[in-house]
Amino acid sequence: MTGFIPVNEPVLDGNERAYLDACITSGWISSEGEFVTRFEAAFAEHLGRKHCISVTNGSDALSAAVWALDLPRGSEVILPSFTIISCASALLDHGLVPVVVDCEPDTWNMRAEAVRARITPNTSAIMAVHIYGLSVDMEAIEALAREHGLRVIEDSAEAIGGKSGDRHCGACGDVSAFSFYANKHVTTGEGGMIATDDDALAERCRRYRNLCFEDPRFVHHEIGRNMRMTNLQAAVGLAQIERLDEFMGRKRAMGARYQSLLADVPGIALPPDRTPHCENIYWVFAVVLDDALGLDARTVMDELGRRGIGTRPFFWPLHEQPVLRNMGLFADERHPVSERIARKGLYLPSGLAITEEQIDRSAATLAATLADLAPSR
Repeated sequence: MTGFIPVNEPVLDGNERAYLDACITSGWISSEGEFVTRFEAAFAEHLGRKHCISVTNGSDALSAAVWALDLPRGSEVILPSFTIISCASALLDHGLVPVVVDCEPDTWNMRAEAVRARITPNTSAIMAVHIYGLSVDMEAIEALAREHGLRVIEDSAEAIGGKSGDRHCGACGDVSAFSFYANKHVTTGEGGMIATDDDALAERCRRYRNLCFEDPRFVHHEIGRNMRMTNLQAAVGLAQIERLDEFMGRKRAMGARYQSLLADVPGIALPPDRTPHCENIYWVFAVVLDDALGLDARTVMDELGRRGIGTRPFFWPLHEQPVLRNMGLFADERHPVSERIARKGLYLPSGLAITEEQIDRSAATLAATLADLAPSR
């Protein structure tokens, strides 16, 4: 077996090229072009949201969403420790204090009960983050937020096309954020989206992404950012959202094949295909090594790489991030589930372009690697 199988490859063909050609022919390649408006409208229709506002990437989407809420500086926002650092930086950008909770051992998502335990009089919001294709129970989070008068930010970067209960991920809470990085179900290369039903929040997000220009144009009353999506990116995004059902089908088939091939492999825990409130959309196919193997994810990933299989590690917990610890955050905090899966978790080739043969090879190579590295288990 030869050839290296990368972790994530997007699928771009068909209308992506046609829309790009139309964009270039029009001469409108900046953020002023019609594809930006069309992409925002199509994404809003998919979600059932009133407003969608495109931006340069998912991190900027989170930052703009937090800014638009105008939370009291110094107040606390509760979020999972097991997530990407963008979630914390979006809060720190605007003078807020991140407070983290541990995750569930099977879905790797935050639980409302864990959030409740960390609410204080200084809490102003909850940031719910859908992890690796499985969603947070948003109904429980929103009920808790209503009980305590808190705002809800929904990070749906990894959950495009997914649902929590009967609603699309990104259609919950006060405001939600998406990423269109190359490994997402819908990609624009780089890019992001903010979604909300609140007219005032939507207008604040539009202003923030455009340097808070007002009338007269170059007189500013607030500091904004330049985070406008280009017409070229939006042309690709529009074609991609039109193919979302196709992409969802591919991802579900990928997940089902991995589940079948790896079901009897000892030493690993597989993600659930379903939970009481969601179906796994398999943004990635992730596994967690059993402690009994005596192996960490890095050792297994290095050997898989030598055998031609691309992998990626799990997130490193926020409460163990050196940069955040050096800021005086999370002193002496322990969140054992996040700590364990960060050291034991990895995900396999999961891109939309993956073939059945590549899935079979990846699964077989993982099984052989574990047998070779831990023969005494």
